[in-house]
Formats: sequence, C-alpha cells, structure tokens
Amino acid sequence: MTKPVSFPRHLMFAAALICGVLLALAMHMLGQSVGLDLDGLWRAEQRGIVPAGAALAWWLVATAGFAGGYFTASLMRSAAAGEMPPRLRNFLVAVGVLLLAAAGRAASAPSAVPTASAVLAGLAALVIGALLAFCGVHFALRKA
Repeated sequence: MTKPVSFPRHLMFAAALICGVLLALAMHMLGQSVGLDLDGLWRAEQRGIVPAGAALAWWLVATAGFAGGYFTASLMRSAAAGEMPPRLRNFLVAVGVLLLAAAGRAASAPSAVPTASAVLAGLAALVIGALLAFCGVHFALRKA
C-alpha cells in the first residue's frame, strides 16, 4: 500500500484561493450574460431601491468565491490523502474546465454595459471573490 503524499499547506491554500477567485469571476461573467449586473448599484438612473438583479449578482459572486475556495481546499486535502476516487477527480476537473470555458465564451460577447462601469464591476467581483475565497480556504484548512 502506498503512503499518502503530504502537500505543503501553503500550496493547497494558494491553489484553492486561485480556483475560488476564478469561479467567482466566471459567475460574474455568466451572470452578466443573463442580465445580472453588479454595476446596478451605482448606475445613475437607479437611485432608489437596490435592484434585485444587482443584489442577486453580488450574492452569486460571493457564494461562488466562498464555495469555490472551500470545496477546492477540501477536495485537494482529500485527494492528497488518497481518499478521493480518480473518477470523481476527473469528473470535477472536467466540470471546472467546462464552467471556465462557458465563462470565457460569455466574456467574449459584446457588452451592453458602458466600459468604465464594466471595469469597476469586474474589479469589484475580483475583490469580493478573492476575499470570500480566502475565507472559504481558511475555514476548510483550519478544520484539518
């Protein structure tokens, strides 16, 4: 029986953080393609109540960042310990690649949002995704 490989904790932390941020950005791009814009909060024509689409987009990005970081760190820890079947690992890799490919396709489409607003929304998605992916990875690796 082979001895399980022990990956360095900081390597798992960095990889899971990157996966969480990429997942949050992918959700931002896919949300924009279906009309969920993060920049609905600071548009000039909507000064009253926060639009439901903007709130849903913020929650979608935040949840994707946290869950992406948490589950990636948990899966990396179990894969390093030899507890994950290879078929499950291959399936998860395929799903991740397809999700990122769909996000790339959605990002290549022309946008109806003004450029400055789209850049601010992308940076906001990056920051909130990174912050919540960091929290998810920290909670996942703290349990270990």
